[in-house]
Amino acid sequence: MNAKDLTDQPYAQALIALPDRAVKHANDAGFSRDAVRNLLTCPLMDYLWTPWRYAYITTAAKNDGPPEQCIFCELPKLPDEDSKIVFRGEHCFVILNSFPYTSGHVMVVPFRHLDELQKLPEAAASEMIALCQKMEGVLRTVYSPDGVNLGMNIGRAAGAGVTGHVHMHVVPRWVGDTNFMTVTAESRVLPEALDETYTRLRKAINSLRSDRD
Repeated sequence: MNAKDLTDQPYAQALIALPDRAVKHANDAGFSRDAVRNLLTCPLMDYLWTPWRYAYITTAAKNDGPPEQCIFCELPKLPDEDSKIVFRGEHCFVILNSFPYTSGHVMVVPFRHLDELQKLPEAAASEMIALCQKMEGVLRTVYSPDGVNLGMNIGRAAGAGVTGHVHMHVVPRWVGDTNFMTVTAESRVLPEALDETYTRLRKAINSLRSDRD
């Protein structure tokens, strides 16, 4: 298949008209419009644009400083309702993501300021996994998702938003939750305000505590 054949493909014609913001992001990263277009018109691959991650990647270096400049070290000093911390353990806490991928997106964060999972003490690492299990159960109860993503971005190149303080994302997912608004408008449509998410998750967690007591 030659270059002309590629641009004759319907999907290629659509991708040639790249959004201005996508072109700007590509240019900022050192890529030309033609380079991006050539990549996107490969017929052997499917592509998913995730432009909302651009802010995390481009600001990662600003969150690489000492603990006193780290948001994950500062937020636990605030009341839970202000910081949106839904649970505090001995070594880790669970906090809402302020820029959620979906409603219910939380992060499990150790209190200690460490930039790599391998540096985390065994007790903290064990509690992190235990809290991920707890939050999976809570999210399934509250939101009835089709699935759950668990993951870490460790380091700037991996897309970490706060590179100096390791944390685990727990994200409820539904079939079709990445739609045209995400891909073409660089926007996420969330049906629930963060305050409502906080209230629902705190209530579910407190209910679990009562049941065990």
